[in-house]
Amino acid sequence: MRPTVLLEGFFLLLAAASVRDADELALPMGAGKTSPVSSVDVACAVAAILDNPVPHIGHIYDLTGPESADLDHYARVFSEALGRTIRYRDAPTSEWSEKLRAAGLLEHVVHHLTVMTELHKQGRYDRMSDDYLKLTGETPTSMADFVKLHAAESTRP
Repeated sequence: MRPTVLLEGFFLLLAAASVRDADELALPMGAGKTSPVSSVDVACAVAAILDNPVPHIGHIYDLTGPESADLDHYARVFSEALGRTIRYRDAPTSEWSEKLRAAGLLEHVVHHLTVMTELHKQGRYDRMSDDYLKLTGETPTSMADFVKLHAAESTRP
């Protein structure tokens, strides 16, 4: 399994606070495109394989969301789903990394996530695959559905 960036990671754990507190999707991804996938979808794909593993031996599956877009697009998706204007801010990598450290993430995790953002800027996460559909018969979770499902985390009390 080769999932792209996980919705629950970058767009919930790492960005929900900036959406909630500042109406901005603050991530250091530049103008790069990404096709985030839900960890629930990854689990469903793994379960489908484990249900009958023999035909999958030796295969590699790229798991992506249903679209690849830049963060300005995803900020508009957040805006529509939450009913207020959310803008994308290309956060400086150093500022973002310091926030990760302050949140208690281990240095190797901060490094890994920082490298992922650099790869996003280079367009390395701008890819699409229908492997999830082939494995499960379902379409992957959209950003809009994900934001609606987790609206409380991105909304002020």
